[in-house]
Amino acid sequence: MRLTSRGPHHATFDFGDLRVISLRDGYVDMPPTRLRDTSGRALEELPDTVPLPEGNLRLSVNAFFITDGTTSLLIDTGASNAWHPTMGSLLVALDEAGIDRGDIIDVAITHNHEDHVNGLIAPDGSEAFPELRRMWIGAGDMSVFTGRLAPIRDRVVTITDTVEVNDWVTAVPTPGHTPGHTVYRVTSSTGLLLVWGDTVHVPSLQFAQPNVSWELDGNQSQARRARTTLLDQLTSPHHFVAGAHLDSPGVGRVTRNGAGYALEYLAPPIS
Repeated sequence: MRLTSRGPHHATFDFGDLRVISLRDGYVDMPPTRLRDTSGRALEELPDTVPLPEGNLRLSVNAFFITDGTTSLLIDTGASNAWHPTMGSLLVALDEAGIDRGDIIDVAITHNHEDHVNGLIAPDGSEAFPELRRMWIGAGDMSVFTGRLAPIRDRVVTITDTVEVNDWVTAVPTPGHTPGHTVYRVTSSTGLLLVWGDTVHVPSLQFAQPNVSWELDGNQSQARRARTTLLDQLTSPHHFVAGAHLDSPGVGRVTRNGAGYALEYLAPPIS
């Protein structure tokens, strides 16, 4: 996978016969007390390697557009104007990357939290993707399609098991963070990419210490097992990861590092 262009809100990678475009929706600051040990207690101390701007953890919020030139898929949609004002730049990122949102007909969601699904609705209340035909999400997360998101409900395809989304994307259920949390496995002519949502929140810590969980994981032990399983898979040759909360643009490769793992970004993170 090779970086070919980037701007303040996007980065484009060639991935064999596919293009992967990272789209920066923004960031959100969270208190360090969100991090939990294996007993579910807040971590008492963080390593110096974990940056804390103004005393908080800063989580990038990324979405990913993948295309073979004919078929395309948008994975996650950011927060729109439904949460913190530091998010909601997805439509700007699409414009910057030269992607017409009217051409987006298929969207896949990793899970039902605001910073992943609420960008289906633009800040003005209209549908962000007016030609949307299909929207994939884990069956356990379907309850989100009320209120703001109710107009999309009739186009939802629920995921109950591993299933093909198109010729080069497979949806793989990975419950734990939420009941319907889903990872999307993207296969190109040169490798495999796993696109995940909240498998890792704090990359400066959770690769080295994958047993550290997140307060908002619905089932922390299940989320921890899912993370370790995926990290093991990613150490295989020609495997890559794209993560919603990895430092933007959030694309890299994983290696083993002692009892844990290490992440090598394919492009320098946006500060």
